[in-house]
Amino acid sequence: MMMGEVQSLPSCGLHPRLLDALTLALAARPQEKAPGRYELQGDNVFMNVMQLTTQMPAEKKAELHEQYIDIQLLLTGVERIAFGMSGAARQCEEMHVEEDYQLCSQIADEQTITLQAGMFAVFMPENRINRDVQWMSQMTSKKW
Repeated sequence: MMMGEVQSLPSCGLHPRLLDALTLALAARPQEKAPGRYELQGDNVFMNVMQLTTQMPAEKKAELHEQYIDIQLLLTGVERIAFGMSGAARQCEEMHVEEDYQLCSQIADEQTITLQAGMFAVFMPENRINRDVQWMSQMTSKKW
């Protein structure tokens, strides 16, 4: 897991392909897009723009990926993301292979980060499971 601020992208030390993905997404102006999926380089690089309201951890299932690297960029609001490392997923539903996701009810040894508008986090497939959870009070945020 890596995190940083958009304003520091050129010097943040990301792998060039991750930096390219973030640069492509920012150039597409996600803050002006309606929620939905937008392809940036076919199915290899795409963004899902979401408008969401945070929920209590018990109300929000965690999402696990096996193939995709998941870059979360917060456009508005504040969001707390709970995550775990490889093998942390508990009480998981069936894997949706075509869409590359699996929902799980618990994360063992859960860690959290807090993103503010303009911050990003990168979750690698082999060590990530996360959910957007309520921090101090319910909040609406927009992200890709």
